[in-house]
Amino acid sequence: MSTASRLNRAFAQALVLPFHQCSRYVLVSDCHRGVGTSADNFLKNQHLYYAAMEHYYRNGFTYIELGDGEELWENRKLRNITEIHEDVYCMFARFEEKGRLHLLYGNHNIVRRRNPAFLEAVILYAEAMPEKSLYLTHGHQASFLNSTLWPLARFLVRYFWNPLENLGFLDPTSAAKNYEVKEKCEQSLRSWAEVNHHILVTGHTHRPVLPEEPSFYYNTGSCVHPRCITCIEIQRGEMTLVKWTMDARPDSVLYVAREVISGPVKILRTTERFVFKS
Repeated sequence: MSTASRLNRAFAQALVLPFHQCSRYVLVSDCHRGVGTSADNFLKNQHLYYAAMEHYYRNGFTYIELGDGEELWENRKLRNITEIHEDVYCMFARFEEKGRLHLLYGNHNIVRRRNPAFLEAVILYAEAMPEKSLYLTHGHQASFLNSTLWPLARFLVRYFWNPLENLGFLDPTSAAKNYEVKEKCEQSLRSWAEVNHHILVTGHTHRPVLPEEPSFYYNTGSCVHPRCITCIEIQRGEMTLVKWTMDARPDSVLYVAREVISGPVKILRTTERFVFKS
């Protein structure tokens, strides 16, 4: 099955949510929450993440996680992850109580698809202009190894590449760690979006993408960057790529800062509000 076939299948079964001028969504991907050991790449950014999620909760955003929320290739038991990061899952419960939580699975937590609450794709549907709808998925569909052959990829990561990474070797098959694999993956995703005239937003490669000029492909980045987390905010019909990082005030007091990396990029014009049906 080709990249196009895998993406087409994902979006044929996608959850459809409304997208208009009053919509507020935050798109987050690749948290890779672990078990609290030195291999838990999320651990160093957990305070940045929690501060960001508090901000989005208080300001009425709907949280959409585009996959790889948990690191279930290196770790076997989900319970160990949820216990270590209990505050995150309590925050999820608060979002869910308001009807503002949607979780997608990626290749590193693909076993979560057994849970019907986890989705492969979401479409933010702009009823006034359907061509401006946003197609959201993890992005692992661009890789045969990470989608169709994911049990093999998981085996290699768990028993081969993970031990070698502790010695300083990087996994050459990872789109997040290998430049050539990253480029090939992004080109496949971008090509599918351009051919189908769909605005595609993914994670997977960990490289944030939000060009100022019109584009068919965007990427949220990840929550495991060395000193920040990145995400895409959607409000007022615009997309903005932001990062959350530590900063210091003049009196040397540290605080969590929100910084705009790129945007806002206008997706919907101001006249594109609601479509009322008689």
